[in-house]
Amino acid sequence: METPIEPLTHARGMKKVLIVTGEPSGDLQAGLLVSQLKALDTTLEVFAVGGERLKAAGAEIIHDIKDLSVLGFFDVLKNLDKFKKLMRLVLDKIEELKPDAVIFVDFSGFNLRLAKRIHTLTKTIYYISPQVWASRQGRVKTIKECIDKMIVIFKFEREFYRRFGIDAEFVGHPLLDIVKPTLSRQEALQAFGLKENCPVFALLPGSRASEINNILPIMLQSARLIKEKIPNAQFIISKPSSLDTTLYEKIIQSSLPGLRGEAEAGRSNLNLEIKIIEGKQYDCLNVADFVLVSSGTATLETAIMEKPNVVIYKMSALNYMLYRPLVRVPYIGMENIVAGKCIAPEFIQFKAKPEAIAKKVLEILSDTQRLDELKREFTALRENLGEPGAPLRAAKSILDFVKAKPRNEA
Repeated sequence: METPIEPLTHARGMKKVLIVTGEPSGDLQAGLLVSQLKALDTTLEVFAVGGERLKAAGAEIIHDIKDLSVLGFFDVLKNLDKFKKLMRLVLDKIEELKPDAVIFVDFSGFNLRLAKRIHTLTKTIYYISPQVWASRQGRVKTIKECIDKMIVIFKFEREFYRRFGIDAEFVGHPLLDIVKPTLSRQEALQAFGLKENCPVFALLPGSRASEINNILPIMLQSARLIKEKIPNAQFIISKPSSLDTTLYEKIIQSSLPGLRGEAEAGRSNLNLEIKIIEGKQYDCLNVADFVLVSSGTATLETAIMEKPNVVIYKMSALNYMLYRPLVRVPYIGMENIVAGKCIAPEFIQFKAKPEAIAKKVLEILSDTQRLDELKREFTALRENLGEPGAPLRAAKSILDFVKAKPRNEA
């Protein structure tokens, strides 16, 4: 008679971790991490506040992150009850599960508050650091007091934390493993219905509905001005699968109301066709000759793909007035922050004017010397991000830490 298999929850030496993230980008990175954790230790139990990427990687989702992503102080206030309920849920789950560690992935406003509540109960690990080097450096104190292990993805973050006596481990940037097109350029042009010998401009207006509403109109008006100077220009919008196409269609209709009138008046060369491409961001970047990109992870993805670009960002005026005085870095585009200089011109808030954006785009495209220099800058930037394999290195480090003796037994 075969010996019955011991229930999973009672397996000897089995470890449990809880991962907390709150946005699609964090879900992506956490999913890559969990895939490697599970590959290294098939007995590891992973629970998560997360989304589809974490679920696909094998985590048990205790709360889906859909609708958790908010932007700015006032959006947080409007959703305060939602975050309070989530905090209570997570605290109750920690009490129930008694995980060997809690892994925080980005989502700093929530995660640092959670860390204060639980750091005496279990080991705490932060992967994908809060951007305390950019604003609100006072949060470093919370990190030093409440986070047992910091794993960072930028070299400059390691140096930043060392200044405060925090031993942060640099593993490299996980985007180096995933920023790869699924189609050849020729295949993508055909799939997207684009002409081969006409320049392609990709518009990447962000991943949140609030960002799309603020930034896409500016990009569309800039595209219209570019089209005036480059009549055969083609334009595509990269859309995440999580957002509804009707959001984009409504903005296109409202942002270019005069387009038809001008065409009817004899300016048919301004028949600006915008193709919306879903879930194919790296293929969109692959076919692009130039990119108009919203500040965020996408700026780094664009740089890794070595595409000349301009960074555009705009939020509500009240949020901007509250946020801007807190920012301590000269740039907001990650490619510029990593490079330590402006390799992609930034058009932020009141400077995000279509006329200025279109003028700069045309200026860069007409300057072959600058385009060559940009290629060298992008190559240097990639090298500064470390080597591929960051999720695996992070997973090995986390497992070693989780399986080490508890703090009170060390």
